[in-house]
Amino acid sequence: MFAVHLLAFHFTKLKEDQIKKVDRYLYHMRLSDDVLLDVMARFRAEMVKGLGRDTNSTATVKMLPTFVRSLPDGSEKGDFLAVDLGGSQFRALEVKVFNDGKQSSQLESKFYPTPKEVIQGSGTELFNYVADCLLDFMESKNLQHKKLPLGFTFSFPCKQTKLEEGALLAWTKHFKVRGVQGTDVVSSLRKALQKHKDIDVDVLAMVNDTVGTMMTCGYDDPRCEVGLIIGTGTNACYMEEMRHIDLVEGDEGRMCINTEWGAFGDDGALDDLRTEFDRELDLGSLNPGKQLFEKMISSLYVGELVRLILLKMTKEGLLFNGKVSTALLTKDKIEMKHVCAMEKYKEGLSNTKEILTELNLFPSEEDCIAVQHVCTIVSFRSANLCAAALAAILTRLRENKKVLRLRTTVGIDGGLYKTHPQYPKRLHKVVRRLVPNCDVRFLLSQSGSAKGAAMVTAVAYRLAAQRKQIDAVLAPFLLSLDTLREVKNKMRAELEYGLKRETQASATVKMLPTYVCGTPDGTESGKFLALDLGGTNFRVLLVKIRSGRRRSVQMYNKIFAIPLEIMQGTGEELFDHIVQCIADFLEYMGIKGARLPLGFTFSFPCRQASIDKGTLVGWTKGFKATDCEGEDVVDMLREAIRRRNEFDLDIVAVVNDTVGTMMTCGYEDPNCEIGLIAGTGSNVCYMEDMKNIEIVEGNEGKMCINTEWGGFGDNGCIDNIRTKYDKQVDEGSLNAGKQRYEKMTSGMYLGEIVRQILIDLTKQGLLFRGQISESLRKRGIFETKFLSQIESDRLALLQVRRILQQLGLDSTCEDSIIVKEVCGAVSRRAAQLCGAGLAAIVEKKRENRGVEHLQITVGVDGTLYKLHPHFSRVLQETVRELAPQCDVTFMLSEDGSGKGAALITAVAKRLHNIGRK
Repeated sequence: MFAVHLLAFHFTKLKEDQIKKVDRYLYHMRLSDDVLLDVMARFRAEMVKGLGRDTNSTATVKMLPTFVRSLPDGSEKGDFLAVDLGGSQFRALEVKVFNDGKQSSQLESKFYPTPKEVIQGSGTELFNYVADCLLDFMESKNLQHKKLPLGFTFSFPCKQTKLEEGALLAWTKHFKVRGVQGTDVVSSLRKALQKHKDIDVDVLAMVNDTVGTMMTCGYDDPRCEVGLIIGTGTNACYMEEMRHIDLVEGDEGRMCINTEWGAFGDDGALDDLRTEFDRELDLGSLNPGKQLFEKMISSLYVGELVRLILLKMTKEGLLFNGKVSTALLTKDKIEMKHVCAMEKYKEGLSNTKEILTELNLFPSEEDCIAVQHVCTIVSFRSANLCAAALAAILTRLRENKKVLRLRTTVGIDGGLYKTHPQYPKRLHKVVRRLVPNCDVRFLLSQSGSAKGAAMVTAVAYRLAAQRKQIDAVLAPFLLSLDTLREVKNKMRAELEYGLKRETQASATVKMLPTYVCGTPDGTESGKFLALDLGGTNFRVLLVKIRSGRRRSVQMYNKIFAIPLEIMQGTGEELFDHIVQCIADFLEYMGIKGARLPLGFTFSFPCRQASIDKGTLVGWTKGFKATDCEGEDVVDMLREAIRRRNEFDLDIVAVVNDTVGTMMTCGYEDPNCEIGLIAGTGSNVCYMEDMKNIEIVEGNEGKMCINTEWGGFGDNGCIDNIRTKYDKQVDEGSLNAGKQRYEKMTSGMYLGEIVRQILIDLTKQGLLFRGQISESLRKRGIFETKFLSQIESDRLALLQVRRILQQLGLDSTCEDSIIVKEVCGAVSRRAAQLCGAGLAAIVEKKRENRGVEHLQITVGVDGTLYKLHPHFSRVLQETVRELAPQCDVTFMLSEDGSGKGAALITAVAKRLHNIGRK
């Protein structure tokens, strides 16, 4: 028993001594975590360099765009062919994808050899061989008379310009085919296929084996957004944010980037980590100085590295009694399969002894221990370096998503990972140590990269079909210049109808006289009260106007809410609430006893008989108070003040917010004769020549006309451009059949149009996995402020997804892109229609003045115009296009409905005083 223990002790001591000897010898191959973190930082810097337009040419990690923009979502279906070229064998496949709710697929394939004369011959010979093999496969499956889409896995660095177009940058993995580098390989494959009249295939996608691996695993696990190959070659790909990819136009969504990380270090960045054995291996390779990182990692070179180390150790008398065998002198004699077998620790040293004996090395026990440890160090270094670069990609993904902890899946393929007994465990352990804030699942690709090519093709097929459906839904929102001219002309006709006595009653654009007959001239002064009612909030203001050289306007205001029950209650309740708010403000300002002149901004359609008389034509913007329509709102306000019996006010003017906006800007710019509101509601006013206003007596001077253009189209004249979504929004509104133009252009309704489109797209299975959530069913959930946020150029899709999540809509990256596109189509149409209407007004002003070229200013207010990232630009562009003879300046109004009401009151007082004199 003692002898057995002594023998075990002797073996353990022997093993420890040999391991220490090898560790000392290969000290530079043993990499600490600090070194690996440094490699990770270097690789991240190279990634950034590769993504930049100006730095890509000098980057070793090329970060090639693949034009794969979407991962499988489970709705793919159909029959697809795939061919896989890039390893020691060529493969043809048929992949059937079933949309059965189980994400199942069926795969049949056939392997073909890749003879040396083919992989080192001419390009024509190579692609003819691929076509011949595919024909053979199709005949064996009786597919030759079917038209099928094909995906092409081409596992070499390519510069792609489309999903189905890519020029070879350089051959790797012992391939040396002439006349292919720099040419489009898909085009070469198509030419070869065309020679076979029996083959009718459509090459839809070309992918790298790494991308194919990611897509194969992505079909089984939706979280998979990284692909990794560790085999004959090594590479990684991942889904990058489009906004970071300078080499491709556009910044929406994501695209798979093929890193081509094998060339990392070709610029000397890894020279401090490369050993003399790495340098010797590189010099003896087919491509010296290139793919240096790959030569430290991939299975193609691990065996050769082991051979070079053993050869030197033997020459130095550290192994095999210093006897150098022919095997140690023969390049590539030790292969990856030998290294894998020798590292099967459970089998002790028997595998190592057997392999070394086969190589005529006749090892001692010490030799077997040392050789086994050499294999361990070389393969462990490979796993470490691979882990460091992968950790850099995972960190970038986490930062792109702006999350503290990333949960993701890495799809893996490759002989080294699949066959080496220790490699997967080592890789996983090191990755988790380097990125502790990433929960990573490693998913082995079961069907290889070729199925991935079929999946890319299937996804491309699905996206093309979806694109067609989405385009069909949004097509009615794309208005041509001719259509917009037609809208402008119809608006112009309706303006004329509204001004004429005999047609005014039936006109949809009411052209209401405001009895505001002048704009500020700078002599206005005094204290004025202003009331502003036009939305869910009500404001009371005290405005102090100073004239002369120190001309200024000072304002003090307080905002009061109008509850829904008041908005939709009785008229008496509404005006009592308004007077209550006025009383609170007067007390707050300490001016309850003063009888101040008051301007009342009442932003609803009114028919005025004088500046201080306004009969409500009809409620808009969600108001429904009873016993108001057809009544004089100034009288209703006066009666409410009398009922309260606390204070008295001199109500000088009832004005529309649009007129207030024009007056506010007119105070700064005398050329301002048009006011535009583009906010909750939509409206325009302008100064019209009295001679054109048939419904008011007198021909001298001008008067401001409140167009109330929101009713444009109520007679059906723009039904040709109304979509089914516009009709749904109209039918669900409080005033169905009225204010149709406003419902296509104003902030109150745009979000609701978007919601109706999203419901339709979801029903068609194009959004939110075809599931209509409870929140999406709620009317009014999609406020217009969300359109402005979603369409912001500064907002990444991740933030768009967060906005949608706040609304209870769980969206993917692709969903977010579609939602953003829908918002863009709806808001662009709104801006264009608004621009077409405004073009009709400025053209009318030009003709009124009888000038060939008009210079005019438009005062603008409204949250849609001010806050939406594109509305103002599109509106201005449309006006320029449709009214080229008018030079229009757009001036933002500062508080048109408050300050403007006070200015109108001041102008009315001034004109009244002049009249009395």
